[in-house]
Amino acid sequence: MSALAAASTTVPFSAGTGRPATVLPAGACDCHMHVYDGRFPAAPGAALLPPDASVADYRQLQQRIGTRRTVLVTPSTYGTDNACMLAGLAALGDDARGVAVVDESVSDAELLRLHGLGVRGIRFNLSLGGHPPASSLRPLAERIAALGWHVQLLAPPETLLAVQDDLRSLPVPLIFDHLGRIAPAQAGQHPAHALVLELLRADKAWLKLSGGYIVSALHRTDDPAVAALAATYLDAAPHRLVWGSDWPHATASAGRHPMPDDAAQVDALARWTGTPERLHQVLVDNPRALYGFPAPAPISP
Repeated sequence: MSALAAASTTVPFSAGTGRPATVLPAGACDCHMHVYDGRFPAAPGAALLPPDASVADYRQLQQRIGTRRTVLVTPSTYGTDNACMLAGLAALGDDARGVAVVDESVSDAELLRLHGLGVRGIRFNLSLGGHPPASSLRPLAERIAALGWHVQLLAPPETLLAVQDDLRSLPVPLIFDHLGRIAPAQAGQHPAHALVLELLRADKAWLKLSGGYIVSALHRTDDPAVAALAATYLDAAPHRLVWGSDWPHATASAGRHPMPDDAAQVDALARWTGTPERLHQVLVDNPRALYGFPAPAPISP
């Protein structure tokens, strides 16, 4: 165990106090997190109403686990109001990118404004409320194509199958949230798992190795069944995978499962990837390709 791992620190909305045993590569990116701020009103009927979780809180997590870059996602709590996400994006600076939630009423001027502020994709959460609806997938994908953005999708397996024709032919990259929302027991059994693998192998999709504690029957990222699910994706298309913490774990704040230990999440990812080279690919190379982060500066002689 490294000297860093021996240290301990408490981070808001993260269980445990130890640092990961794994030392992450320089420029490692957490590709899925949220901020919450009571100054921004929740959308009517929002299913998750977590406590405030600030950029300052998140900076403590970065210090604990060793990430540098960040992808900030508008959560379902705010519907199509991206103000809280954009405030967080501004506070995080050049090492951050954003994923917004919009509907078909969004103007072209607003899309351009969001691009200038660092947004690089739009999210469809078809698990919590279904807004924007699946029928907007193609119309919105066509509108963001010229910006070089992607569509990020969180949906249960049955919904993935219902929209599979659209998913196969979207004019922009597609990225699946949270291990495709496939339960480990469905790996190799459910046609939605086969669909996700098909799109990954065809370079039509990406996938976030995130939310293991959500899909796990044990609600643990170190669940061996989650490791087996992750292995199916790593075997299929390691160049199309990224990782995210899902901090501040709003479903845990809502009491749906225990608060995860983010250091344990990092160490689980290291076990899944198996080698420093593969870990670097998932945490540095792939996020740079997907989100447009700059290449590292050359080392001066």
